[in-house]
Amino acid sequence: MNIIMQSVQRMLGYMRKAIQEFDMIQDGDHIAVGVSGGKDSMVLLMGLTELRRFIGIDYKLTAITIDPLFDGERTDYSPVAELCAKGGVDFKLIETDIARIVFDIKKDPNPCSLCAKLRRGALHTATKELGCNKLALGHNYDDAVETFMMNLFNEGRIGCFAPVSYMSKRDLTVIRPMVLAPERDVLRCAEGAELTVVKSKCPEAGHTYRQVTKDMLKELEKTNRGVTARIFGAMRRAKVDGWAGKEFENYVCKTSVRS
Repeated sequence: MNIIMQSVQRMLGYMRKAIQEFDMIQDGDHIAVGVSGGKDSMVLLMGLTELRRFIGIDYKLTAITIDPLFDGERTDYSPVAELCAKGGVDFKLIETDIARIVFDIKKDPNPCSLCAKLRRGALHTATKELGCNKLALGHNYDDAVETFMMNLFNEGRIGCFAPVSYMSKRDLTVIRPMVLAPERDVLRCAEGAELTVVKSKCPEAGHTYRQVTKDMLKELEKTNRGVTARIFGAMRRAKVDGWAGKEFENYVCKTSVRS
């Protein structure tokens, strides 16, 4: 097996394990895939498309892209459209006024939170309008650890987004099939599969607190190798926001019996 196939197969393995461990997808699901055009969402779309062939679950996919119209201009999302066409996935591109609201009207000095909130709202609305019962997002293993650390340092609380979460007000389930995949493997998969990534036009790209947290964890890894994995393991053993999963539930039960 060549390097390209290995990187793709490894990613499909991560996704399959997460889907099964957290019981993410069932027969008959119509899943909206949030696709920004970045490496994570493009790999997510490709992975969910490929998994339909052998995972043994009958589900339908629709890709949704929210264009904030940064600088009042449309972004070229043709790579997303082409990937959808290749995999036989319906594609919906939605143009919004999000950038104008965030940067021109609100003029928030810390715009990321508001932008993310508005994009989530637009994505959730589109998901329901298109008749989907689930929304898949491309957060990976590193994103989970970073979010946990950001909540700890910024808000003084123990918490993270969940692998699977049900929003009763929307009657919508959000799933994150790539949560067991390290970012380095997501990147290798994107490169190996020769996926064309859509570069973000956001003026804040690369200058967010998430980037600061990412850099901090990289520095910690240099002097304390494996710290990211240990934080992730602690999140799961502590069952933070549904992170235990079947594997860690079984581990805890066996440990309790032995003790």
